[in-house]
Amino acid sequence: MGLKMRVLMTGAGAPGGPGIINCLIKDNNIDLYICDSNPKAIGKFIIPEKFHKIPKASENNFIDEIIKLCHKHKIQIILPLVTKELFQFSKNKEYLKNLGIKVIVSDFKSLEIANDKGNLYRHLSKKNIELPKFKIVENLTELKNAVTSLGYPKLPVVIKPCFANGSRGVRILDQKQDRFKLFFNEKPNSIFDNLDNIIDILSEKRIPRMLISENLPGQELTVDTIIKNGKIYNLLIRTRDVMRGGISVAGTFIENNDVSEYITKIINSLPGLSGPVGFQIKESSKKKYLLLECNPRLQGSSVAALGLDINLPIRSLKDNIEDQYSIKKRVSGVSFFKYYKEIFYDNRLSD
Repeated sequence: MGLKMRVLMTGAGAPGGPGIINCLIKDNNIDLYICDSNPKAIGKFIIPEKFHKIPKASENNFIDEIIKLCHKHKIQIILPLVTKELFQFSKNKEYLKNLGIKVIVSDFKSLEIANDKGNLYRHLSKKNIELPKFKIVENLTELKNAVTSLGYPKLPVVIKPCFANGSRGVRILDQKQDRFKLFFNEKPNSIFDNLDNIIDILSEKRIPRMLISENLPGQELTVDTIIKNGKIYNLLIRTRDVMRGGISVAGTFIENNDVSEYITKIINSLPGLSGPVGFQIKESSKKKYLLLECNPRLQGSSVAALGLDINLPIRSLKDNIEDQYSIKKRVSGVSFFKYYKEIFYDNRLSD
C-alpha cells in the first residue's frame, strides 16, 4: 500500500463541514486534517486530534499560517470550503503549487466572475446565455429605479448583494404578501419584504453593489459538478424541496437534459473553473430554468450524492477520476433528508 494522501480541509465549522469530513474519512488512503478560524468549529469534535485554528481569510497572515500548517503535517492538497478564502487561495495557487501544495480552487479570473453575481450575470449576458431580467445597482436611488423598472409593485422582484452567500441579504419584494400571515406563519428569517421596509434599512449606510432581478416563481434546483481540465466529470441535479437558512435539507436527484445543457454552456464560458463547482437555478414563469448563482466550491449538501454511491468530496481530490457515464452510476431517482445529529465532547477540548 502506498503513502496516504495528506489533505487539509478548511471550513470545519461550515454548515456542510461535518458531512464532508465524514465523506473524506471513508477513504483509508486519505490522511485528513481540518481547520477553521473558529476554535469551537463543529468539525473539531469529529477528529479533534487533526484540528487546527487558523486566521480568517481577511487577516494578513492567513496564507503564511496555512503554509506553516501544511509544512508541519506534510499536506499535499488543500480543499477549501469557505467562500471568502477562495480568492486568497486562488491568488496564491501557483505559489503554493511551487511549494508542493495543490489547492482545489478555480483560476482567479474565472473566480472573480463566478463568485460575484453581478459580474457573472454581465459575463453570461455577453455570451447570449439566457438569464432572468436584471439590473445592477450601486446606490439606493438606482435600487428604487431598478425595482420599479422590473415591474414592482405589480410583480415581485428579488434583491441581493452581488457578493454574498448563504442567502445573506436576499429579499423578495412582494407587495401582495399578507404581512399579518407573514408575522404569524413565517419564521423571523422569512425572505419576503416590501420596498418601504428595505429603504428604511438601507438608507442608514452606503449599500454594496446589488443585483436586482425578476422573481422566478417555479421549482428550484441545485447542480453539483466536478470539472477537471475543462472536462465535466459529474453533473448531478437535485431538487431543493426544503431549505433552512438558504441550505437545502431535502430533495430528489433528477435528470433533465435542458438543465444539463444550460449548465454546460455556463461552464464552457468560464474555462478557468476547476474542481467542485455548484449552481442554483430556478424555473421562470415561462417554464425555463435560469441561473440564480454559482458557488465555485464544494457545496455542503453535495454529500447527498452518497445516496447515488457517488462521493463528490473524494472525487474532487483525485486527478484521475473515471467518467461518470463510463461507470454507469445512477444519477436520479434517489431522495434525501438532512437531519440534526448531536456530538458530545469533553469540554476541555474546546479550550
